[in-house]
Amino acid sequence: MNVGKTVFAQILEHLPRYEFDKFVKEYEGNRRVRRFPCYDQFLCLAYAQLTYRESLRDIETCLNSHHEKLYHIGFRGQISRSTMADAGEMRDYRIYQDLAYHLISITRKLYQNEDLAIDLDYSLYAFDSTTIDLCLSLFPWAHFRKTKAAIKMHTLLDLRGSIPTFISLTTGKVHDVNVLDILPLEKDSVIAIDRGYIDFSRLYTLNLFPAFFVIRAKSNFRCRRLNSQKVDKTLGLRSDQRIVLTTKKSRAAYPETLRRVSYVDLDTKKRFVYLTNIFTVSAITVADIYKQRWQVELFFRWIKQHLRIKTFYGTSPNAVKTQIWIAISIYLLVAILKKRLDLPGSLHTILQILEVNIFEKKPIIQIVKDAYKQEPEPSLCNQLNLFNS
Repeated sequence: MNVGKTVFAQILEHLPRYEFDKFVKEYEGNRRVRRFPCYDQFLCLAYAQLTYRESLRDIETCLNSHHEKLYHIGFRGQISRSTMADAGEMRDYRIYQDLAYHLISITRKLYQNEDLAIDLDYSLYAFDSTTIDLCLSLFPWAHFRKTKAAIKMHTLLDLRGSIPTFISLTTGKVHDVNVLDILPLEKDSVIAIDRGYIDFSRLYTLNLFPAFFVIRAKSNFRCRRLNSQKVDKTLGLRSDQRIVLTTKKSRAAYPETLRRVSYVDLDTKKRFVYLTNIFTVSAITVADIYKQRWQVELFFRWIKQHLRIKTFYGTSPNAVKTQIWIAISIYLLVAILKKRLDLPGSLHTILQILEVNIFEKKPIIQIVKDAYKQEPEPSLCNQLNLFNS
């Protein structure tokens, strides 16, 4: 299986090349291009993501040091940093955005039967954003604060496999709650969101959709209790109430009843107050739903630590978005690879293994399983152990 192919080539076998070429044609990515087509650009940045290259010069040097292997991987053009820089400025980032969304559709089908961490009959999502800091002098188009530039990556994560289903890239000045207006949700699904997204008019829109939400309340939240349910305080629960909002503005924005659940984490002793429009599950399940929101935080941490989106290879909006969408595509390719080959371990660990074996000519499944072997090979040496009793 895959004998003679490098690990890099085996990863690329899971890339839907027909759809990729269709997106290139749609956005005229290869128009008037004689060397270095869009696929070569994708290969260069995919290699940079998988091996943590820091700059275009770094990519050029490392790839050219493996010149004899590049043709068999799929490279057809000459690799130079100036050519890569021009491609980042000129090639439409939507090629790679559409590719990432196509990979999302593939990945979700592969993970649709994964078990959730909690017993829930609904689809469960987490929504949040992360800020990627930039230098204001190099990225003036991404103005965030007086002396700072940034872009935000707003992500809706399907918690059945931790697969991103929706990603929006904006400048840092765009407030998080605005993205709720374009959030694609399925009916009767549950979304866990942080208190930074409290906007009762938008939450009421979710309620009418209908979709369910679990959100952490702010400290200055005001309400009137209608009734209370008994709770098991040994689980950390403190109250389970039906409420209505009391301030004039919030009452007009959300005129219906809400559920308020108070919970104390038994490990950290920190208290949380949750608001939700789901009344058919237990109070402890509401708390568990919100706990699952941390999966999106882990996703952001994984992306920031293990994919190259801190150091950018270009300064234009197009170059930055191209790099981020290709980084997301690599995350999804590794997720697809893990499921199709039934690889053991986490995505993070698999990526580390692939990084150091990128040009090895062994089947990926063998490389990963060998890395997980716990017992050392038996020694063939006949020399006695000095410390044996």
